[in-house]
Amino acid sequence: MFSAIARIFRTPDLRKKIGFTLGIIALFRLGSFVPTPFVDFANVQLCLAANQGTSGLYELVNLFSGGALLQLSVFALGIMPYITASIIVQLLRVVIPHFDTLYKEGASGQSTLTQYTRYLTIALGILQSTTLITVARSGALFGTSASTECTQLITNDAWYAIMLMVITMTAGTGVIMWMGELVTERGVGNGMSLMIFISIAALFPGSLSAIGQQQGADTLIIVLIVGILVVAGVVFVEQSQRRIPVQYAKRMVGRRTYGGNNTYIPIKVNMAGVIPVIFASSLLYLPALLAQFNQPAAGAEAPAWVVWISQNLTGGDQPLYMAMYFLLIIGFTYFYVAITFNPEEVADNMKKYGGFIPGIRAGRPTAEYLDFVLTRITLPGSLYLGLIALIPLVAFSVVGADQNFPFGGASILIIVGVGLETVKQIDSQLQQRHYEGLLK
Repeated sequence: MFSAIARIFRTPDLRKKIGFTLGIIALFRLGSFVPTPFVDFANVQLCLAANQGTSGLYELVNLFSGGALLQLSVFALGIMPYITASIIVQLLRVVIPHFDTLYKEGASGQSTLTQYTRYLTIALGILQSTTLITVARSGALFGTSASTECTQLITNDAWYAIMLMVITMTAGTGVIMWMGELVTERGVGNGMSLMIFISIAALFPGSLSAIGQQQGADTLIIVLIVGILVVAGVVFVEQSQRRIPVQYAKRMVGRRTYGGNNTYIPIKVNMAGVIPVIFASSLLYLPALLAQFNQPAAGAEAPAWVVWISQNLTGGDQPLYMAMYFLLIIGFTYFYVAITFNPEEVADNMKKYGGFIPGIRAGRPTAEYLDFVLTRITLPGSLYLGLIALIPLVAFSVVGADQNFPFGGASILIIVGVGLETVKQIDSQLQQRHYEGLLK
């Protein structure tokens, strides 16, 4: 292992790529602490030190921004607008035929879709930064029970000050998007994924430290043991796949023979990744958002539906919230897998190039068989996602650990997935220059 790491730094090209990636990451983390103009940095730090926490509405965005959201920094929005834009453009392929045509055109069409994603990212950045500043001005960023300092985060309420803050945060989103693309082109790994990886990993020490201070060393040791087991389980499932054998018939083109080889179609147990968890979290935030905007005036009685939502759908320790969260993840997993993997398209491509599954006729029977396998392998994948997502909520209920429990939910799925992919890319580049790679 150590000799492989030494070979990485002895290889000039790979050393430059890793150095460039680390430099971009350092700039990204630096921008997460630079305050936006007209933000009272001292009051923000006081509110963070008071550990007021975040409401469910901002928890996911704060996770993906590496804590920059609550600091109202230049990079407060993080990579979240780009993630949302990418998901929207991907889903629009089902609704808009032009988008699906561009995707099938190859590199030129996908570059056009990438450009659409960039434009949509900037638009979402403007929308989200405006919402964030509005919430900060109202004093609800750190919760309704926050102290007086947490309601005075912005020093200037003039229109030009608000506009400058919106432009700054939106520009920060654009810079993050640009840095992620630079890492993809000139560094190691997928730039956008690494940005999310670093944002989440930056919160791990603080979360573990808070658990140790609030619950004691015994609870911290239990959390670390559970975390190691969860990481091992996630690595095992993420690497698991169902390999469907495919054979290609030999065919003559001129004087050359093509085909005749055997391969397989890898269908992963977790084909949807972390997307269903994000969808379910976002959907469950909507009732809390509606209840927040319908809070009664001081002394007035809240409507019955607002009280019901507050009692059942706002906290992770509520049984109904857990049950709906779990069921939504299962539903969104099937929905997203059905969008991203089309058995009929795969079967048509196999038939076009003379491929077939042994024992299955080409064409429609192949599509039906692929759909049969996909439907059944998605069930354990969706149950796995639901259980991983419930780990932080169970930890909050059982041991009273912070809701940003580091070893569960979207955070651990992203950390393990991006980590495995980056290590594989480094290993493949090492194997191009040496007989041995990073992995054995």
